[in-house]
Amino acid sequence: MNYFPQRIVSLQPSATVTLHALGLLDRVVACTKYCAEVVPEVRDGKRLIVHDSWTAQSSQILAAKPDLVIASVPYQEQAVIEILKAGLPFLALAPRSLDDVYRDMAMIAGVVGVPERAEALIGEMQREIRAIQEATASMPKIRVYCEEWGKPLIHSQLWVAELVEAAGAEFIGDPGKQTDEDTVRAKDPEVVIAAWCGAGNRVPLEKIVRDRHWEETSAARTFRVFCVNDELLNTPAPTLIGGLKAIAHAIRPEKFPAPHGIRQIQPVSATVVK
Repeated sequence: MNYFPQRIVSLQPSATVTLHALGLLDRVVACTKYCAEVVPEVRDGKRLIVHDSWTAQSSQILAAKPDLVIASVPYQEQAVIEILKAGLPFLALAPRSLDDVYRDMAMIAGVVGVPERAEALIGEMQREIRAIQEATASMPKIRVYCEEWGKPLIHSQLWVAELVEAAGAEFIGDPGKQTDEDTVRAKDPEVVIAAWCGAGNRVPLEKIVRDRHWEETSAARTFRVFCVNDELLNTPAPTLIGGLKAIAHAIRPEKFPAPHGIRQIQPVSATVVK
């Protein structure tokens, strides 16, 4: 008898991405609509679409007849109650740092019975990060402001700060904490990166520079204001390597080519002041 989970409900894109990277997407019997934005393969109609870790419903989870539920931050108390109400094995993740992301990947792989696949995957991610660290080690650090939300302004998470530092820059502010436009302006960032949760690539760069009166920041004057696709920086999973490549390009465009998932403010629009 196989005692490892064969029917998994994934309530967060990071878990679905990790299972896909581990070669276990066939075990996912239900996931969220947001998972399809990162793993298009789940659109094949073979899986139930359920609410996520924030809005989970026990009836939806039970309908998938799973033997494991995987969820991750952010949580809402009522959603956790609904998950527990389903009465099924529940793996609850809450990563903050890159080490947490690696741990969670190893934990998922261990629970489903393929620990060696996580070792390979983690090693690959670490090699990619190390390569960019080595390529930027001797370069002067520049100031980078990254935000995961715009109203209110919220700094990107700790794992993003670590990626910024790996790319040879200084992360402005406290990861995951709220800030305001005046504080950021006073820090005079040389690069601004916006990756809003749930916004995909739709951050209105010209508008935020104008509305926040950031026209005179170094980033705006040199047109180094970028939108990075939400899933590349806000999904704590192997997709973070795509986010790292986007960050590296934003910081050192002369050294790293523009990858998929990054958009830069347009000079003509950025200089218009209303």
